[in-house]
Amino acid sequence: MIYAIHAVSVPQITASALGNLYPREVELLPQTPNPLSEIGAKALQWADLQLQLAERAQSSLGRACVLTLQPSADLAWIERQQQRTEEMRRLVAGGGGFQFRGIFDPSVTLDKARIEGSALEPVELLAALELAERVEAWRQVLLAPPGAVQGKWPAIEELSAPLLTHDLGNLLTFLRGKIEADGSLSDDASPELRRIRRAMERQHRAIEDSLRRALSKLSESGSTQDELITVRGERFVIPVKAEFKRKVGGVVHGSSSSGQTVFVEPMETIEQNNELVRLLDEEQAEVHRILVAMTRAVAAQAQALLLGAGVLAQADAHQAVARFAELLECVRPAFASAEDVNAEDDGYEFELAAARHPLLELRLREQDAAIVPLTIALPLGMRQMIVSGPNTGGKTVALKTAGLLALMAQAGLPVPAARAKLPLFTAIYADIGDAQSIEQNLSTFSAHVVNVNRIARVADDTSLVLLDELGSATDPEEGAALAVAVAEHFLMQRAWCLITTHLTSLKVYATKHEGVLNAAVGFDEARLAPTYELRLGVPGASAGLNIAARLGLDPAIVANARAQMTTQQIDIGRFLDELHAQLAAAKDEREGLAELQKKLNAERLKLATEGRAEQQARTRELERQLKSLIEDFESQLRDTVKAIDDKTVAQKIARDSALRIAQLRREFSAQFQSTVATHTSENDPASQKKTADRQREPGVGDLVRLKSLGREGRVARVIDAKTLEVTVGAMKMRVPRTDVAEVVAVAKETPVQGARRRGGVTVSTSTGSDDAEYMTSEINVIGRTADEAESEVERFVERAFLAGLPSIRVVHGVGMGILRRTLRTFLKNHPHVVSVTEPPYNEGGQGATLVELRQ
Repeated sequence: MIYAIHAVSVPQITASALGNLYPREVELLPQTPNPLSEIGAKALQWADLQLQLAERAQSSLGRACVLTLQPSADLAWIERQQQRTEEMRRLVAGGGGFQFRGIFDPSVTLDKARIEGSALEPVELLAALELAERVEAWRQVLLAPPGAVQGKWPAIEELSAPLLTHDLGNLLTFLRGKIEADGSLSDDASPELRRIRRAMERQHRAIEDSLRRALSKLSESGSTQDELITVRGERFVIPVKAEFKRKVGGVVHGSSSSGQTVFVEPMETIEQNNELVRLLDEEQAEVHRILVAMTRAVAAQAQALLLGAGVLAQADAHQAVARFAELLECVRPAFASAEDVNAEDDGYEFELAAARHPLLELRLREQDAAIVPLTIALPLGMRQMIVSGPNTGGKTVALKTAGLLALMAQAGLPVPAARAKLPLFTAIYADIGDAQSIEQNLSTFSAHVVNVNRIARVADDTSLVLLDELGSATDPEEGAALAVAVAEHFLMQRAWCLITTHLTSLKVYATKHEGVLNAAVGFDEARLAPTYELRLGVPGASAGLNIAARLGLDPAIVANARAQMTTQQIDIGRFLDELHAQLAAAKDEREGLAELQKKLNAERLKLATEGRAEQQARTRELERQLKSLIEDFESQLRDTVKAIDDKTVAQKIARDSALRIAQLRREFSAQFQSTVATHTSENDPASQKKTADRQREPGVGDLVRLKSLGREGRVARVIDAKTLEVTVGAMKMRVPRTDVAEVVAVAKETPVQGARRRGGVTVSTSTGSDDAEYMTSEINVIGRTADEAESEVERFVERAFLAGLPSIRVVHGVGMGILRRTLRTFLKNHPHVVSVTEPPYNEGGQGATLVELRQ
């Protein structure tokens, strides 16, 4: 759509048409589907967490989106939220980002714009312009995403997909540069407005010149109060002393508060002021017309603006969550039912590994302190955890951590933990803290009972119940009996339940009931201070007297208190203390053993590396000696052949000897390679087992490695106890069983390859030839001279022959035919060559030569 500032060019939009463009049913902020029936928000500080998240949003609408977020039992919605945040984390972590500032709720502005003939205020149009710029910028990001998220944020693309059909480029072109920062219209808003303002400027100067002349004349006679020009009622006037007002011809437009000065418009400027007023009226009319046109343009894109505000609000909320998750190193939680749990998952349905309370961690970071992570886990079949241990040891923090992280997970938020797997809850109930109420005439105990009773009536197997200090604030014996009864009730209901306590009865209850797990917060006896660690599977001692002593209570009182304890209580406390001391010692011992094992592994690796280096050095020396011996032998043979006078006999001897030398070199190389590989395997325990597995009798169909060829073949037939028929490529041959280096069941790995993989040993023949699997069967000598090409082809034929290739292809091009004739003549006389042929036209024709090698 193209917008023009002239009234005749602006499309006339009726109210009904605007209603179609701006559907009222568009929801700006999404509603959470299937919210939990209860979340224990106050006890678990859900609102405080929302505020922390909202602080990281860049726009007011993004903050509102975060503050409306609620936990849900809709798994599809949760996973979608988690996925969007995960994708936004990629953008944030990749150094990208997007400025969401300026996003606001445009509903009221767009309602006003829908009224036919209405004009938005300049500041409202500026806000709409900023919103449109953000929406269009986000649309461009979707069309050309940053590298960190390109092709990796389908959920964000799905959220933003409706914006792709709305191009706000024309609207931005129409609105930009027309409104100044102070809210006034720019001279460039329209050509007519520029003309009017230029005329007004000229009129101002004409009036000022006229008034200055009048002031100059009056000042000579002393009639003026001050030599200045001022404005009264949108008309330019000059100050005149009251006693001289009749001597100055003109219109009086008022006087000063003292009455000593009157403001007179001289007769000669009246017409000029009248013209200025007329121009002012024209300016206001033109400004109004421009504002109406701009308002209509905004109204025409109302749907896109409203839709864009909603999408960007959610995107801003996700980036706020992403930044929070990056700060606290959060992970995406998994949701699992009992059917999904298996041994690979360690058998946990409820697991928060190394979990941290986000609000507590943020507060400790401000104090330059570190939080102690907690692991809260219920194995398969367990539904209840009884947490005991000392006061100030972190029992309540454990409850709040589990509850708040469960809320976060079901609100689609990553959680601060190393690993998280949770059931899908429909309600989270919490009875934490002092709930006494003077208004309702409830004591602490009564308030707890009322709350627990309410929870007991509604909790089921999809509920998480958090009970702090169950059975406290009353007679210990009655409280213990009540606590056990309440715990049994929730166990029978199969509700997920975490209970903190100091009561021995509940610790005993946990050991006697299936589905209940004891856990204890740690206590350092040496320092008489809690460690804040949570140990699973054991109960904890309350250590109330120890903590009282640490807090400075009179030692005489503490000693008297110890004397009041029964022998059974002392024995139980001592047993628990010794148990935790043994657990701590076992933990230290495990850590020491792990460190020792690490050092042993490092030393073993060092020795193995040194051994391999020494072996490699010996192998290279053997290779050098082997190469030197073969070269000496070949040199002596050539000298002997040269001494023979009969050229025909000499050529035959040279050809036969070259074939024999090549065969001996190949056999010797294979034996050398096998010896090196065997020696390497003997020093490698892992290889010894593999070698033993391969030392079996070969059968029909087995892949075997032949020592003589250094290649693999498949056993076609067992001829007798000493002879096998083996197929190597297209060739069949009979080989003795002693020629079989190994039986290869599946993987095609030669001894040399094994040596290379294990120790980095490089084995080569004197000519540097490779195995057939590492060598190409084609050489290209186009562009070489005849001598260069012949030399390269000679070396290539030697290598191919040693590698056992049946044939090769020489590409020399057509040209003048010199290279082709030279190479074919040379190859026909080569001792390793059986035949030389020209390939078909579609395989190179005269530009290539096929060479069949001896086997």
